[in-house]
Amino acid sequence: MPIFEAIVLGIVQGLTEFLPVSSSGHLLIVPWLFGWDSLDSDSVKKSFDVALHLGTLIAVIAYFRRDLGGYVAGGISAVVRRERPITEEGRIAWLLVLSAVPAGIVGFAARGFIVDALGTPLVIALSLIGFGLVLMWADRSIGDRPLEAVTRRDALAVGTAQILALNPGTSRSGITITAARRAGFSRDGAARLSFLMSLPVTGGAVVYELAGLAADGIPDGLFIPMVIGVITSAVAGWIAVWGTIRIVRTYSFTPFVIYRVGLGVLILALLVTGVRTN
Repeated sequence: MPIFEAIVLGIVQGLTEFLPVSSSGHLLIVPWLFGWDSLDSDSVKKSFDVALHLGTLIAVIAYFRRDLGGYVAGGISAVVRRERPITEEGRIAWLLVLSAVPAGIVGFAARGFIVDALGTPLVIALSLIGFGLVLMWADRSIGDRPLEAVTRRDALAVGTAQILALNPGTSRSGITITAARRAGFSRDGAARLSFLMSLPVTGGAVVYELAGLAADGIPDGLFIPMVIGVITSAVAGWIAVWGTIRIVRTYSFTPFVIYRVGLGVLILALLVTGVRTN
């Protein structure tokens, strides 16, 4: 894989993992738009995916490091020390873990179908437009619940919404923010909840993928691009988390919706005119 492509894809992954615009969709569309074939090999794609997801995991851990310290300590105390009543941090920690269960089960069971049937430019384009409009609709909800108000019902509802994000083009952050806004969370609360919910999902995926990488080995010539992918996706991911939270404290999610619809229309135009094939 050329170094330039590794840098571009790392930046794309880092930004789109947390912006509500779909990272999996962009990672398929960008090579498709530019005619890159570096990820055509399954072994290369799987290995590079590990690097990109590791980078975004590092980004969200780095941004929420102070909060996470309390969540981890509270979560461990609730189990090991059996502290009662459970602390607020411990309660939130285990709700975040609970939120990952629905998508984790479906993702593991339907992995083959997702790879084979979804992820085409047409499906991505329609998903970008459709779920973008759903986000705009949900963002009109009136709610000011903070992250700390999350309940078991919220964790299951928003976590179940992550199942839809298994489809490239939906956006994990986009669909969880949509569900959280409909549940009455403020824009800031919805964004923070979405980003923190990425930890158990992404962390589980990284551990699973690293196990496979350890068994199969890194493809020849991919080590340096993978290192670059980790670094660029981590830096871009941190910027995306910081930027999104700052933006939604003042504005709505409409700019992201406009981008999604615009990109979706562009992809459809390229398909209709035959400039690119599905």
